[in-house]
Amino acid sequence: MNQNKPVKYLWLLIPASLVLAACGSETAVPETATDVPKVTSNGYACPAPEFPTEVTSTELNLFVWTEYIPSEMIECFELIHGVKVRRDEYSSDEDLYNGVSGGGSNYDLILPSDYIAGFMSREDLLQELDHAKLPVLKNFNPNYLDFEFDPGNKYTIPYLVGTDAIVVNTRAVETVPQSWGDLWNSEYAGRLVFLDDSRAVIGMTLLSLGYDVNTTDPVQLEEAREKLNEIIPNIKVFDSDSPKTALLAGAVDLGMTWTGEAFIAQQGNPDILNVFPTEGAIIWQDNWALLKNAPHPDAAYAWLNYINQGNIFWMVIRDWPYINPNQAALDFARDNPMKVMDVDGNETTLAALYDAYMASPITNVPVNIIKQGHRIVDVGETTLLYENIWDEVRNGQ
Repeated sequence: MNQNKPVKYLWLLIPASLVLAACGSETAVPETATDVPKVTSNGYACPAPEFPTEVTSTELNLFVWTEYIPSEMIECFELIHGVKVRRDEYSSDEDLYNGVSGGGSNYDLILPSDYIAGFMSREDLLQELDHAKLPVLKNFNPNYLDFEFDPGNKYTIPYLVGTDAIVVNTRAVETVPQSWGDLWNSEYAGRLVFLDDSRAVIGMTLLSLGYDVNTTDPVQLEEAREKLNEIIPNIKVFDSDSPKTALLAGAVDLGMTWTGEAFIAQQGNPDILNVFPTEGAIIWQDNWALLKNAPHPDAAYAWLNYINQGNIFWMVIRDWPYINPNQAALDFARDNPMKVMDVDGNETTLAALYDAYMASPITNVPVNIIKQGHRIVDVGETTLLYENIWDEVRNGQ
């Protein structure tokens, strides 16, 4: 899923020695010029690798969702390993697939969502991961490992998890929707923002009809096509780059979006509410995967081991507040007095950001919501029918 352009939390410019202490790094404060720590452009002293990885490559090529990766994470990796990170971006899983399926790409790592990862592994586009080279796997909560789309995590490791649910400005909307089906209300004409995501949008339409989000029944899909066309007058914008932007600007009043977008929007406007629909939210997981012909696999393994350290991956809690599968990062943040700036430019601590993460049902999703949720899976040859429905709906917008 796309998770885009939030209002960034900014570092306080504090001495590197204090940052090192806050991060729990074992690196001593330097006493000579040659021992000066590697510090990012905004003042973060990069921690040493917990899982040293031999790297001879000098570059790493990523193909990832728009934004979605903290800048210090990239900068620290480059500083620590001497590897230049090059990044191209996409706004949908379909764009990702189209970008690599023809072969000839120079990408190493990609960030597919669950169903696309399963599909790509069956298409022989991914290479199996060598778990012996990934000691960092111990940092993950096992609840986010070993899913149906990748049994045993042969091809993927988690990045972030989230839900697709309803978001609404309660000050602007008189009748707050409680279900996916409510979004067809004529009261919302021209007021909705929707994700530009075929499986999510068709999936919520199927759920509103009482059908499986992964149905392969052509009769049910035809009914979904007809119903989806009916909601087009209500949709002002499809946006997978930053769906919260139109909401915060008042250009739209409600719609469907991802977890992190809803959380950030609510930080900017407390009147914005995240509603888990009665038919159930759509649950997704984005994952790192190594392409079959990745030219720099050594740098890819070094990246996966380094960024998933607790004292690096905590940055994601700050910048991209989705459901975080990295237990080491959550543990690192929990009691950490490190000073950061919150969304309003106020000084706070990493522990306070953790507390906000845990207190919000958007990021710390209740167990019953997860149990009632729906995961999108690969539907095989029926994928073409889903694509045809989406092309018709989008072109007829």
